[in-house]
Amino acid sequence: MKKRYDERFKLLVAQQALHEDASLREVARQHGLAHSLVRKWRDNYRQHGVVGLRQKYTHHSAAFKLEVLERMWRDGLSRQQTETLFDIREGGAIGRWERQYHSGGLTALEPKRQGRRPMTKKPPSPAPPPDEERSHEELLEELAYLRAENAYPKKARCLDPGEADDNAGQKAQVVQGLRHEHSLALLLRAAELPRSTFYYQIRALGADDRYAPLKARIRAIYDRHKGRYGYRRITAALRQAGEAINHKVVQRLMQQLGLKSLVRPKRYRAYRGAVGQVAPNVLDRQFQALAPNEKWVTDITEFNVDGQKLYLSPIMDLYNGEIVAYQTSRRPVLSLVKHMLQQAFARLKHSDRPLLHSDQGWHYQHPAYRSLLAGQALTQSMSRKGNCLDNAAMESFFGTLKAEYFHLNRFDTIEQLQQGLDEYVHYYNHERIRLKLKGLSPVQYRTQALSAG
Repeated sequence: MKKRYDERFKLLVAQQALHEDASLREVARQHGLAHSLVRKWRDNYRQHGVVGLRQKYTHHSAAFKLEVLERMWRDGLSRQQTETLFDIREGGAIGRWERQYHSGGLTALEPKRQGRRPMTKKPPSPAPPPDEERSHEELLEELAYLRAENAYPKKARCLDPGEADDNAGQKAQVVQGLRHEHSLALLLRAAELPRSTFYYQIRALGADDRYAPLKARIRAIYDRHKGRYGYRRITAALRQAGEAINHKVVQRLMQQLGLKSLVRPKRYRAYRGAVGQVAPNVLDRQFQALAPNEKWVTDITEFNVDGQKLYLSPIMDLYNGEIVAYQTSRRPVLSLVKHMLQQAFARLKHSDRPLLHSDQGWHYQHPAYRSLLAGQALTQSMSRKGNCLDNAAMESFFGTLKAEYFHLNRFDTIEQLQQGLDEYVHYYNHERIRLKLKGLSPVQYRTQALSAG
């Protein structure tokens, strides 16, 4: 279904797009919009003002359509430029008019009549002959139909006395319940139900019954993980339990049950410019690692609880996505990352020398931070300026953490949030399965790989 946006939101986006310091792609990425949609709002606002952003429903005449096409051809305009010039809101309309004109001329541009065609009335059925002119078989057939017609509404009221029998599924259920007493053809005639519809509804009712146990298992997994699993992870969990199931079936059943996962918002940024020494981008978006403690990534994110801030600084191992160390603090001070590093170093073997990648936040440019890395002979890597995709693995973890935990719960104090973060990180490392890890949690994957090696 096409999403609609109100006028104030369109105006905000259009004004941002017109600002000389902002690019269209940056504005589109900030609001989660398509680049082409932002460009369209900007051009409409520039050409027509606020009126160009309002919802508009117009039926264009053939003469107007021809005028638009002639102007586009004469001035060599693109379709988008023409849409903006004439304030045509319907996407792809000009291309459709052009094809219609080339195939049928001006007549093909005439608006089509809306709605369904009027149905022709069937001729009235001839009156049945009087009883004395009908055969014995015809009278018996009529009697059988009257009995079926009489039994049908009684059965419908017994099954669901609070509803009228105008639903195809309910009609099929009533007919199915009377088949042992009356002819199917007569019951379908009494219910005014086509034979094909009857068999379709019976199959559908049987399918619902067949999937009832599976729906219960899906809901149990969804509830156990507090709504954090989408259909892919629930499919993987079912397969681990021995259920041979297709992910499309799980997706369809979750839609029927109204179960879905959630989305993710903005993070804290610690960039203050060049306040120290910037390291090269050694990682270069090569987020795959062949062994544990080969490539690490880190960053800082911010939480807000009733105006009070809490900062989280974790280190993730790119081998299996495991959080190897983390630290929280009320302020984003240097000791936050120093204590995190000390925890992480305690996990290293004597021969481990992981690459540690971060953004260009001031903590990671600080001489004390760089000295700690040099003391362990670790290679430092940094994202390019203003390029969050260079540290996409860490950004993805923050998005998952906030979508699955922070935004699903209510916190009264910072201490409550800190305790919950400890529980979630343990859950993330030990219980939460990842599809790219063959349906295992990070710790399960690392343990299995080490035992196999």
